[in-house]
Amino acid sequence: MIKTYFYDSEKDAMFHDVDLTAKDSLLSNPHNHLWIDVYDCSASELNYLGDVFDFHPLALEDCLQVSPRAKLDRYDDYNFFVFHALRYFEDAEEEDEISSIELDVFMGSNYLVTIHPVALAAVGKVARICLKETQLMNLGPEHLLYRIIDNIVDDYFPIISRLGERIDDLEDNIFLDRGREITEEILALKRTIILLRKVLIPQRRIFGNINGHYSFLVNEENVPYYLDLVDHLDSILDTANTYRDLVNSTTETYYSIINGRTSEIITVLTVISIIMMPLTVITGFFGMNVTIPGSANPYYIYFITAFMLVLSISMLGFFRYRRWI
Repeated sequence: MIKTYFYDSEKDAMFHDVDLTAKDSLLSNPHNHLWIDVYDCSASELNYLGDVFDFHPLALEDCLQVSPRAKLDRYDDYNFFVFHALRYFEDAEEEDEISSIELDVFMGSNYLVTIHPVALAAVGKVARICLKETQLMNLGPEHLLYRIIDNIVDDYFPIISRLGERIDDLEDNIFLDRGREITEEILALKRTIILLRKVLIPQRRIFGNINGHYSFLVNEENVPYYLDLVDHLDSILDTANTYRDLVNSTTETYYSIINGRTSEIITVLTVISIIMMPLTVITGFFGMNVTIPGSANPYYIYFITAFMLVLSISMLGFFRYRRWI
């Protein structure tokens, strides 16, 4: 589905569903701005946009495939970006609780083309504003791109907040005998944080240095907005790194607790086995089918039982004295 938003600077008005075949005349005025939003895009629609704007075939190929990481490719007349939004479903059973949704962007001097496989809330928020007022489109494609990416980054914060709550719960639960539930939660948190960092780090590089290798030309009036975006990305990335360290530390602590519990169980079982060994020898000796002196004594069984009891208590006392238990 293709949606178009056109800002006419002379009329200071917005128009929608414009004819893209008239793209050259629409954009003949450098102060006019065009935004084309495409989701659930077919190959034919993508090729049509490629013909209208003369996009490079490699960039169009990237739009049809799933790119694993964010990137920026510079061409003569436009920049091609790959970003990723996140969708978080904590109670998902048949699939991962967090997944990434690719957003491909072509940005020219006075146009912006956004392509995504499903409807994105971050894009929808900007589209709703553009339907009612001219403020965003008037500021140009750079600011429009900033608003979309800023919405995507804002959607990261609730995910980060929820991960922090889950890690706090995990740190409390590792001291309880939860077994498989704890292990599954640790693995789920690790997968989520890995994907989060996989999305954040490349995007941070794109915006990290406006004059650096990964940067693109930004007008002076839009620089403060992008610097604010970098601050948000830095904050989220630092928190994600902290959470990664916390989960790793919690994992080590959990397995130390498990090893400690296992050692205690082995110690108890070993003590029981050692105590039973001499008692087994005694009962085996007196259980032989031969005549043993004193067996005719009616208190014979009590003497044997008392001897085994004293022997067991003496062994326990010796173990305690040596601090083996």
